[in-house]
Amino acid sequence: MSTELVIKKLDTQPIAGQKPGTSGLRKKVTEFKTGYYLHNFVQSIFNVLPPNEVAGATLVVGGDGRYFNKEAIQIIFAIAAANGIGRVLVGQNGLLSTPAISAVVRARKALGAIILTASHNPGGPHGDFGIKYNIANGGPAPEAITNAIFAQTGKITSINIAENVHADLTKLGVTEWKGFKVEVIDSVTEYASLLQTIFDFEAIKKLVARPDFVFNFDAMSGVTGVYATRIFTEMLGVNTSNLINCVPSEDFNGGHPDPNLTYAPELVSKMEKGLFDMGCASDGDGDRNMVLGKRFFVNPSDSVAVIASNFAAIPYFKAGLKGLARSMPTSAALDLVAKNLKIPFFEVPTGWKFFGNLMDANTLSICGEESFGTGSDHIREKDGIWAVIAWLQILSHHNTDATKQFVSLENIVHQHWKKYGRNYYSRYDYEEVDTKLGDDVMRQISEGIATQKLVGQKFTGVSDGQSYEIAAVDDFEYKDPIDLSVSSRQGLRIRFTDGSRIIYRLSGTGSTGATIRVYFDKYESTSGNLFSETQTHLKSLIHIGLELSSLQKITGRKEPNVIT
Repeated sequence: MSTELVIKKLDTQPIAGQKPGTSGLRKKVTEFKTGYYLHNFVQSIFNVLPPNEVAGATLVVGGDGRYFNKEAIQIIFAIAAANGIGRVLVGQNGLLSTPAISAVVRARKALGAIILTASHNPGGPHGDFGIKYNIANGGPAPEAITNAIFAQTGKITSINIAENVHADLTKLGVTEWKGFKVEVIDSVTEYASLLQTIFDFEAIKKLVARPDFVFNFDAMSGVTGVYATRIFTEMLGVNTSNLINCVPSEDFNGGHPDPNLTYAPELVSKMEKGLFDMGCASDGDGDRNMVLGKRFFVNPSDSVAVIASNFAAIPYFKAGLKGLARSMPTSAALDLVAKNLKIPFFEVPTGWKFFGNLMDANTLSICGEESFGTGSDHIREKDGIWAVIAWLQILSHHNTDATKQFVSLENIVHQHWKKYGRNYYSRYDYEEVDTKLGDDVMRQISEGIATQKLVGQKFTGVSDGQSYEIAAVDDFEYKDPIDLSVSSRQGLRIRFTDGSRIIYRLSGTGSTGATIRVYFDKYESTSGNLFSETQTHLKSLIHIGLELSSLQKITGRKEPNVIT
């Protein structure tokens, strides 16, 4: 006989600053653990959901395994039970990657999901923690819902909680109370099964078995270690010795689980030494990816463009592509592929939720963000493992004849540039800048945009002697073609007469201060110089961008924390 739920109301009061950013609410662990900070936000989620939809519904819960993950999950169980949820699905040991959660929500027709992650931010007792709500399509909640949740956090007075709800996360199976169940599911199975319907695993296994191809994967001590062991080793035949940092850690073994050239030094060093033919990494919650060839970095903006142009190699896309999309700051390389394929193209604000609307309307197949996020309409989140396997599939497609010389990642990217031209692209990240100084930098540019006084200004390149003239400036605004919602102030754009772009954004993914991101994008046609070193080729544009914003003068920062 099922145990009765013991439900009570906790008195509480609003806590300032619980506004979700681009990917949910992210703060220091110490803040989340203080008083009812987490409780307030979780109750606020249920306060905005229609009671008739919540009653008896299924909710998916999981996270990237960072510090406080397991304790937070138990709190969510108790609040979910007291608010009428009928069943919670949770990954074993509390682990579910963000892409896997999206897959489970869609497969199980759940109401939605509560995801516990701060993505690529550091973890541990003094690190970051995060929470976000995903809706029934498996994607991030739209702004109308996140704004409503924030409004609730400003007026909340009580929390509904079941005192006697607690489940063992280590064992698969169901724990049941009267009217409420917690089901601990295998973290990998449903997601891996979905991937098998997308890719030709047998063809990839043949690639992996070749003596002239060696693959390496770095999970950066995040959640994808669980997925890599099962998918890459057991299903695709990769030697376990070629999987590094694949044991999830509450503090990511003291690392910064952001897959880029700065924060994945072990993998980057191995690839620079030529030890592997392909090296990849994913972030804390598994939605980002970095792809490297032997002594060759695949820029994320190029990565999504190359995957799209090689779509025929992936069985999932055998009927063709519906459309392509990128976030506004991502390089224009993908635009050229869409034009060549004569299919719809969309430029959206940063945030995967904007892609979800297009996918649900059956108008989008492949999309990407320059921040190492790539994905397709198989789910409604960016997907690091998917992107890695997509590259493995493309490599297998280009190397079906084992008697011929191996076609490398670098070869494939170079072929792409020769066909479409090259977008030289780089992003400068200035992290944990004092918020006021970050605002001052953005104001420096926005005033010139508001008055349009920047238009027509000319510069002479410090390194190339080229003349640069500003053709247009704006603060990017997006009108969603599906729901007609308008998203304003999405990034400051400066466009030059030669097609080059400089973009400025304050990132919403950090927990402390502000991150200023400056993006540089310069196109070279097929007849131009396609094989220069990126930072050298962009030196003049970078100099102009820093001069226009007075960034170094205002912040005192001489160098960015991360260069992509």
